Amino acid sequence: MVDVDDVISCFRENRDPTPEIQALSDSLNQESIRICLELNTRYNTPEEIRAIMSRLIGKPVGEGFRMFPPFQADFAKNITFGKDVFVNSGCHFQDQGGITIGDRALIGHNVVLATANHDIRPGHGHRLTYAPITIGNDAWIGSNSTILAGVTIGEWSVVAAGAVVTKDVPPYTVVGGVPARVLKEIPHDERERLDFPKH
Repeated sequence: MVDVDDVISCFRENRDPTPEIQALSDSLNQESIRICLELNTRYNTPEEIRAIMSRLIGKPVGEGFRMFPPFQADFAKNITFGKDVFVNSGCHFQDQGGITIGDRALIGHNVVLATANHDIRPGHGHRLTYAPITIGNDAWIGSNSTILAGVTIGEWSVVAAGAVVTKDVPPYTVVGGVPARVLKEIPHDERERLDFPKH
């Protein structure tokens, strides 16, 4: 009998799924749609949002997790949130390849995290391939940005609004544009973490 870990392994290794794995994957996709509708079509308190998101991803969200719905995840069971993460409204996580978001990261409005890609070679039938996205501690992903499969965003980095990120972003770096390029580095004396009061 197959389980969620078998489906995730299949994605990670870019293997063709067995009929059993495909059936479970399809079922989990439908579960994600159902739970996201529960999240997005009525008012939920912050505590209820954390409970729904924990059910959606199949494990507890990090301590201090906050979100403004709506939110959509394709698969949902391959997302990990660190502590004190904030996700703003309208985000879409295509998480089959795995999405890891570090402590205190900020995700702006309408951000797309896309871990899937298509093989564009003729004769390959647009076969899906997957690669993980990692967002480091204290990173800030600006509104309407898109992060593509296989990208790592370093700690304390900033992705400017509207950017399309196709390559890794080093720590302490600001990137922007389509495709994103380095705009500046964050000076060393500005890297110290400030302990702002929690709201």
